[in-house]
Amino acid sequence: MHELAFVFAGFFVGLVVGLTGVGGGSLMTPLLISFFDVKPYLAVGTDLLFAAFTKMGGTVKLARSGRIDWPVVLNLSAGSIPAALATLYVLQAVGPASATMQGIMTSTLGAALLLTAAATLFKALRGKALPTTIAAGQEQQAAQARHWSLPLLFGAVIGTLVTLTSVGAGAIGVTVLMILYPLLPLQRIVAADIAYAVPLTLVAGLGHASLGSVDWPMLASLLAGSLPGIWVGSHLMSKTPERVIRSLLSVLLAYAGFKLIAL
Repeated sequence: MHELAFVFAGFFVGLVVGLTGVGGGSLMTPLLISFFDVKPYLAVGTDLLFAAFTKMGGTVKLARSGRIDWPVVLNLSAGSIPAALATLYVLQAVGPASATMQGIMTSTLGAALLLTAAATLFKALRGKALPTTIAAGQEQQAAQARHWSLPLLFGAVIGTLVTLTSVGAGAIGVTVLMILYPLLPLQRIVAADIAYAVPLTLVAGLGHASLGSVDWPMLASLLAGSLPGIWVGSHLMSKTPERVIRSLLSVLLAYAGFKLIAL
């Protein structure tokens, strides 16, 4: 019975991801913890691999269409992946299932959801103001951050956040990219965010798997539901009011964030 419920949960999250592009972790992890009563460390570890597998197909498609700015992806990865490995080392030392770490994960997840809610609302209101194309002669400039150190710094923060909570590579990552690369069109920002999330969630997810923090049968059920959900959502995207959906989603995420912090 649980397997079928996980398939439906995967479909729901996939549908929302397809409709809005918001990272599945910001929905899946709190859903697993609050609704299915899954332990935080298992929810985070399983969701990290869930995110890696669901975003892999999108990355291949975007790479073939030439919409990924690889220098942007590499700059963020240079900060986020070492930070993820360092966080995994701390998790191994403390023990992911320990009461202390469970409390840290839950509180940090709540804070990450509040940040994601703010980032989702910001993107809904600000996204339309971004350029839709790169001006002639500005291709190189558009892929350069305001300062070389900022992608490393923000990448490290996101890498730590993602490894602890599985949240941060979606709406927060997009908002960071919007601030760091103001000349980059929104479509290319989203493409870069999806592409750099794959190695980050894969490294963090495999690290969690080595610590025994992945429920493989649950992961299979979630993926079975999410892949058709993403397909349906992406086809409905053009027929739905994006700003309204994102605004409602930000309220839902804020509610989930406050609820987790209050635990």
